[in-house]
This record gives sequence, C-alpha cells and structure tokens, in this order.
Amino acid sequence: MRWKRARRSTNVEDRRGRRVAAGGGLGLVGIAIVMVIGLLLGKDPIEMLGLVSDMSGTAPTGESRGPAPDPNDPAIAFVESILGETEDVWMALIGQHYPAPRLIVFSDRVQSACGGASSAMGPFYCPADRQIYIDLSFFTEMRRSLGGGGDFAEAYVIAHEVGHHVQTVTGMSAPVIAARRAGRNVEGDGGLLVRQELQADCLAGVWAHHAQQRHDWLEPGDIEEALATATAIGDDTLQRRSGGEVVPDAFSHGTAEQRVRWFRRGFDRGDPARCDTFGAAAL
Repeated sequence: MRWKRARRSTNVEDRRGRRVAAGGGLGLVGIAIVMVIGLLLGKDPIEMLGLVSDMSGTAPTGESRGPAPDPNDPAIAFVESILGETEDVWMALIGQHYPAPRLIVFSDRVQSACGGASSAMGPFYCPADRQIYIDLSFFTEMRRSLGGGGDFAEAYVIAHEVGHHVQTVTGMSAPVIAARRAGRNVEGDGGLLVRQELQADCLAGVWAHHAQQRHDWLEPGDIEEALATATAIGDDTLQRRSGGEVVPDAFSHGTAEQRVRWFRRGFDRGDPARCDTFGAAAL
C-alpha cells in the first residue's frame, strides 16, 4: 500500500509516553456498572459514561507524561496519513461541515470520556468525546495471533472506527441509541449492535473505494489483507479461537462472512447509501 501518497492529518495525538495513574478513571468494572444503570434508567450508557467522567474530573488529569515520542516515528506517520485520507474522503462525501474525529494513540491504558480502558479492549471509538483510541500493539497482535495484518488491513481497522464517527455525526447510529434508551437488547445475531458494526465495515469499504480512486495506492494482496483481517475478527471466528462454541446470541460485530461481505459491498460501489444494514432484511 502506497500510503505516503495521502495527506497527513493534524488530528492525531500520541500519548504513548503517558501513564494512567492507578485508581484514576472508572475502570472496566465501573464502566459496566454505569452502563447497567443507564439501561435501567432508559438513558444512553455512552452519554452517562461521559457525564460521570466529567463529574469525576478524571479524563486528562489521571495521566502523567512520560518521555516525548519521536515525531518522525513511521507508525505515527502511517496513522496520520490514513486518518488524513479519511478526513478528505468523508469531507468530499458529507460536505465541508464534516467534523473530523481526533485519534489518540496510547499504550497499555487510556482515559476517555467513555471511561478508562486497557489495550485488551482493542481499538475503539468514544461517541461522548468523538475520539478514536488505538494501542498500536493491536496491529502486532493481528499479525501474530489473529491471522490478519498488513498496512491496508491496519488502514481498514482505522477506517472502521472512523465509520463509527460517521455514524455518530450523521445520525446513522440513532436506532441503537433509541433501543438502549428504551432498555431493549441490542446484541445477538442480527441485532442492532451487529448491524451497527457491519455498517461501519461497509463505510470502511466506501472509504477504501474512494481513497483508491484518488491515489491508486493499493498493491497486489492489499484487499486480501483486509478481508483476512475482517475474517479473523468475526464473532464466530473469535469464539472458535477461544475454544468455545459459537453462540449467536452473544454476537456483537457479525460473523466473518458478514464482515467480509459488507466491506466488499462498500468497496465495490463506494456508495454510503448501500450501507443500510439497519434496513436490510438479511445480513
């Protein structure tokens, strides 16, 4: 992938030299408690997490700064280039009012408006602060343990998280928010959470389509890398890898076949209108 052809974004923040202070933030147990309370009260759990974080004042103050990272780090240059291309593509598709997300690169632990998180959670998007969080060690894990990896596969992961941002700023994620506020279950095969994740895969494909048209930057094997990664992080694949049975009721992201199909659906045409997973009769 000839990723250096893209414009580098200025919306990347490297926090790898910082440490989250012990006891700072909600922690994973606290996050779970707040989410349960939110569902019982009919509130959006993500909004409640942001509110609790703001009230506790734990966001940036729970971190201490370590050694300054190398500004010429090629890993950061890659992330900046991919994020910059998502900014340019989605601004062209949505319009000049598209509010670009900020991407936080961290190591080990991080504090967001959605609470504290560890690297074990993998990359995530927090709607409460409209920021993407990535520990770059996840890319190493993709190559080493998940059967995916490669520069375009890593770009796909970033584009997927940006897809969640697009869902937030355009209102595509409204069905999930409404269901959570009503206390309805959103998980499971064919559920709203799976539909939201598959839509983000499709939007990543839309981005890849337009980025390729703009830069002709894909090389032989790049698409296969992304599809292999989509397969590796399907719910059914991950459940089998963990040694357990496939439990569709516990699905949150979709099967390997579904993730590949919706990414290709976006990539083949580059049309966001084809990413209506919420209206699809079959996924």
